[in-house]
Amino acid sequence: MTALLRYHTALLLRSQRWLAPVLLHAAFLTIGVQWAQPVLDSLGYAAAGLLPVSAWLVHLCADLEPPAARTVVAGAVGTPRAHLASLLAGFGCAGVLGAIATAAVLLISDPASTDRTVPVPLPQAGTAGLLAAACCALLGGAIGALCTRPVLHHRGWSVAATVFAATLCLVTTGSPANSAVTGLVTGSRTGTVHLPVLPLVVAAVLAAAVTALVCRLAAARG
Repeated sequence: MTALLRYHTALLLRSQRWLAPVLLHAAFLTIGVQWAQPVLDSLGYAAAGLLPVSAWLVHLCADLEPPAARTVVAGAVGTPRAHLASLLAGFGCAGVLGAIATAAVLLISDPASTDRTVPVPLPQAGTAGLLAAACCALLGGAIGALCTRPVLHHRGWSVAATVFAATLCLVTTGSPANSAVTGLVTGSRTGTVHLPVLPLVVAAVLAAAVTALVCRLAAARG
């Protein structure tokens, strides 16, 4: 599996298709995260922007391999394992991007509440930001895995479904991503750090279930 992960990660990096989602996330942060803004608000904004980017990265990894190479790899290690490696590569790249964005936000943000009256401890804020980013990365990755092969093959329907599902997960009350981001933003009003542990657990369970489902479908459909 380690060799497969290296293979799919190298395939993504050499294709340079990662540039579009990474630049999109960078532009999103540049516009929405300003110097000396309240740290929890900025962390929530950064985590929310990671969700569609994560879906995009997983979508790319799942569909990037040429058909001939995919057939060879599937013949060597099995279709489920080969498809799992492509999804995990996308999840991993999204996680690295989320960690970098969280670190950047911590460096430039003001460790205080929204009204600047209550100090916010940076270690706890950083932990909450990383958990929220992981939650959004997992949920976004699950969306990306569901909205590409072997579930959806038509590119137009795939893109439309990805955008719709990512938006729905961000705005729907009760969604793990919505809960994690909302916890950061509401906590910023009082200077209280809420660790989004439960949303992260739910997102991890959903991501694992979706990954298992699409890997079985990949084996069934070939």
